[in-house]
Amino acid sequence: MRALRFERFGGPEVLGVEEVADPVAGDGVAVVAVKAASINPSDVLAVSGRMEDTTLPRTPGRDFAGVVLEGPDDWVGAEVWGTGGDIGYSLDGSHAERIALPVSALARKPVTLDFAEAATVGVNFVVGWLGAVETAELAEGETIAVFGVSGGVGGAVAQIARAVGARRIVGVAPHAPAPGALAAEAIDAFVPFDADTDVPAEIRRLTGGRGADVVYDAVGGVTTPSAVASLAHRGRLVVISAIGTSTAEIDLRDFYHRELRMLGVDSRKLDVTASAERLKRISPHFERGEFRPLPIVQTFDLDHGPDAYRAVAEKTVRGRAVIQP
Repeated sequence: MRALRFERFGGPEVLGVEEVADPVAGDGVAVVAVKAASINPSDVLAVSGRMEDTTLPRTPGRDFAGVVLEGPDDWVGAEVWGTGGDIGYSLDGSHAERIALPVSALARKPVTLDFAEAATVGVNFVVGWLGAVETAELAEGETIAVFGVSGGVGGAVAQIARAVGARRIVGVAPHAPAPGALAAEAIDAFVPFDADTDVPAEIRRLTGGRGADVVYDAVGGVTTPSAVASLAHRGRLVVISAIGTSTAEIDLRDFYHRELRMLGVDSRKLDVTASAERLKRISPHFERGEFRPLPIVQTFDLDHGPDAYRAVAEKTVRGRAVIQP
């Protein structure tokens, strides 16, 4: 089969399409024909060597959708989707014609999504669900502020918050989501993250002076002080990344007087099987139309895989980029 490969770390130029041996099904292992696979910023980071535990040589790619070619009889021919914190890093990933997976990692794709759409869901919705629902335990009637709402994870979190019954959803980002965008439809208010705006003050104003019960910070680092200051008493802050700086200064007396909680969430800790369990929980929301995938703005064939990585790395695509082998 053909696969996108890299044998050393670097930019998109280290990637190339190679002929490699077909993966083989075995005891507890299935083979999936990849019909579509999206490219995440973390895939670009893996190729560059900035994602720990990435081993070489490697086929990158976390998110995928496809058809089971080999495996248990009740799975052969099934349309599946997936993602994982191991594939593309310590195991060969989805930017190939085929991928080998544990049978326990197989999850049926929602019939409401085509392969390309399903391939864009994985990382964004799994880490969104893990942070908002499982870790922060966002409850019906609570308020949430989503920092980075115009991005992939932030847009997913806004939809998740709406589905679980959040009373008020405030989006925060340098620029508002485009009119008609999924995040624009899910949020109740938008606060620009810029030098002219006191973000915590605006969030308190929008929440009747309380602040947000949950702040989901999909940016981190440069946004952390504002995120902490935006919390209500006993509020929960979810942190999934650190952009611009890996350190942040907070007032510890204020932190403990307000009984705040800071919760770290790392989707890389969920392997492809654990991620499949989350996708199974999320799938009914897609079936009912409560969740929708982020729009695909560009599609590449496997031969143009390095170009796809370059587009994501240089941020020349504003939306999801997909490889279709």
